[in-house]
Parts: sequence; structure tokens; C-alpha cells
Amino acid sequence: MPHTVRIGSGLGFYGDSWEPVAASIERGGVQYIASDHLAELTLAILQKDRQRDVALGYARDVVPMLMRLWPLMHGRGVKLVCNAGGLNPAGAAQALRVAFATKGWKTRIAVVSGDDVLPRLAADRAGATFAHLFSGAPLAAVRERLVFANAYLGARPIVDALRQGADIVLTGRVADAALSLAPLVHEFGWALEDAATPAALNRLAQGLAVGHLLECSGQGSGGNFGSLGAWKAIPDLAHIGYPIAEVSEDGSAVITKPPGTGGRVNFDTLRQQLLYEVHDPHAYLSPDVVLDMSTIELDDLGGDRVRVHGATGRTRPAALKVVAGFHDGHRAEVTWGFSWPDAWPKAQAAVAMVRAQLADRRVPHEELFVEYPGLGSAHGALAPAPADPDALNEVWVRLVLRTREKAAADGFGRLFPWMGLSGPAYTCGFHGLHNTGELLGIWPTLIAREDVEHQIQIEIIET
Repeated sequence: MPHTVRIGSGLGFYGDSWEPVAASIERGGVQYIASDHLAELTLAILQKDRQRDVALGYARDVVPMLMRLWPLMHGRGVKLVCNAGGLNPAGAAQALRVAFATKGWKTRIAVVSGDDVLPRLAADRAGATFAHLFSGAPLAAVRERLVFANAYLGARPIVDALRQGADIVLTGRVADAALSLAPLVHEFGWALEDAATPAALNRLAQGLAVGHLLECSGQGSGGNFGSLGAWKAIPDLAHIGYPIAEVSEDGSAVITKPPGTGGRVNFDTLRQQLLYEVHDPHAYLSPDVVLDMSTIELDDLGGDRVRVHGATGRTRPAALKVVAGFHDGHRAEVTWGFSWPDAWPKAQAAVAMVRAQLADRRVPHEELFVEYPGLGSAHGALAPAPADPDALNEVWVRLVLRTREKAAADGFGRLFPWMGLSGPAYTCGFHGLHNTGELLGIWPTLIAREDVEHQIQIEIIET
């Protein structure tokens, strides 16, 4: 049994950079890369891909990423665990197999499926079942418009895939931190489903904390650091190194980064990442364990090394979280600019003209969203009004129409061109007159664990 396991952070979202991952493989002494390609809304993006081509539906960056990284990984025995399979893990594996064949590369790819629960949600006619996790609304309101529904799986299928000798594990929707927790369970032989003692639960909680610190690529090593003024002291973000966890058998870990890379790993950067996207630090839910972060200790050792220990764990939840998507109408977007003099009042007048046209023409819509980039779009209603509107050199106003009818979205851009000569003076220009698209709504809910886990499958593909 190993004394320590070194896991490097991979991507933090679909489209992230994999060059820092290469540094972790070449100089970080890692045994695993845990790569998270699925942000909370990524499945909606992948669904639109799949609507255009049924062979798609996966995070396509996995192919160029591995074409770059596999030669580095193979010689060092580094394994990759990633959720780039998205809505179509088998499609991702097939694309990788074709790409590897062109190079004559050999590997074992494990494909994890079973997170797709759309048939279960679509078939259930009980109105109160699968209520919206935040509003409590019944699924019946959107059931007929569902297009995907995926449960967040835990570490078990990844552990099983690694035990079958996989070099690359491709999953669909799994809990982000499970990508790192699974290699630890596999390497150390930790109890998972039957973890019942405080010591066993605390080990899993520590592993979950480590995974949470690694799941956002450079954000765990000083990227996106928001401390007032302190962000300026983060060195060389252009060559940032992604975090690496050196984990001991008891779950305690030292978080660091590859030598010779930019960024910073210290008490402040890690505590910011630790609380990122956490609703309740006393009960951070995952499919494998409930983590109490309040007992975690961060010991800054200096030199981009922080020891993480003391996490407390409780028994895993009985239900799994589901993210479902449904057709939610269409949107159309136009941005309209005005220059001095009177830029601000002219923008207000322009919005009023658009609202009048929507009413006069009885255009069906649920919302006209209005914001002013550079003035209030970042903070919304919290942004103060311009102190001296007459002093503004230019104002841009962004208008987004949300409607259930495609024809209304397609026609939104036609409300604007005539106002170039017949509206407020000194128009800077229009952008996005034909910028329309389908909207996918997100429906978070819960599903009984036993309704999902019996259908999980692992397929090993030899290239």
C-alpha cells in the first residue's frame, strides 16, 4: 500500500487550458490527473451539440487535450480520470479511439455510463415527484419538455474502473470531487459504501475536501483570486501551475503546485477555493460522504505548500442530485450604443421605444431584460446610478428578449434598424440584430440512490 498518492488538477471547465496539466505531469510527480470538464450548465451546451449531431454530446476538448498529454502520461504511468463524457461517454471514447489509432497509441479506456435518468423522470406521472430542489415546483410543469436528466454519480464506478486496469476513465455526470476521491479509495483501499466508523467517514471527508480543492484548475493556486488588493501579489499568472495534492493514507494532504510555475498556493488562496460554491460548510453534500468543513485546518508551510487535515465526515445521503434540462423557449439579443451628448437619457429613451413597439405589435414574450455594460451589468440593482449622467461619453444598452415563440425571437432584430435614422441621435451602432437561440432551462432535483446505481455500467475499451 502506498504511503502517499499525488493527484494533479486537470481542467476546471469545458474549454480550460491543459498546458498547466503538462507541467504537473512533467515536473509534479503526479500519479493521477483529475479533470473536471462539466461546469453546472455544461450539459445544456452539450445537449445543443447533440441536437445537431447525435454522435456528439461530450466535451470535445478531451481529444486534443489527450493528444497533447498522452505521450507525457504514458511514459510516466500517469492515469487520467475525467467527466468529459458528458451526455455521451461512449461517443467520447470512440472519438479518442479513432484519434489514438492515427498515432498507433495503445491504452485501456474505461467508459462509465448509467447517470442518464431521463427515462425515469419522463415516465413518472406523479405530480409531486422530482420537485424542483429550490422552488419546490412539481416536475409536471416541464415534464413534456425535458431533453436530458443526469444524476451525479459518486466515486464507486471510477474505483471499479481503476481496479480493472483502466489508464483513462471517461464518465458522464459525476460529482466533481469524486474524480479525485476515487483514486484515493482505489490506492488506499478505503471503505466507501460501508464506511460507518468515524475514522472511515473522516478519511472520505478528507478525500472529498482534497477533490474540492483540485476541481477548479488554477483557481486553487491563485487564479481568480479575489482578495482586495492581494490579487496583485499572485506571481506570473500567464504561466500558472495547477494545484497538486500529496495525500497520505489517513487523508491528510499537502497542496502544492509544480516547481517553476506561476500562481500561489497559500492559506488565503486555498481557503477561498475551499468555500467556493458551498452552500453550507457544515454539510457539504456528495454522493459518497457529507463533509463538515468547519473542522478543517489549513497549515501554511510556506513555499507554495499548505497542509490540509481535520475534515469531519457523516454518512452519505440517501438520494442523489439530478440536473435536468428542458426546452424553455427562445431568446434574441441586441446591443445598442449612444454617444455624447446626453448618452444616458438617449439610452433610456431607446429602451422606452423598444417597450412601446413590443406592446404596439403585441409581441409575445416573458421578459425584456435590460442592462448597461460597464455601468451596472456586473452588480445589477446593487450598482449605483451614474453620479453625473450628463458626463458620460457613451452608453451601451443590452436588451434580451425571452419568449416561448421562435417567430417572436426571430423578429426582434427588425424592431431596431429604422431607429438608426428615426430614433435618438448619435447612435454608435447595433450589435446582434440576428443573435437568436434556443433556451434550455435547468431543473435540479433528487432521485433515490437505488433507482440509479443498479444501472451503472463500465466498459473497458482497448485501443
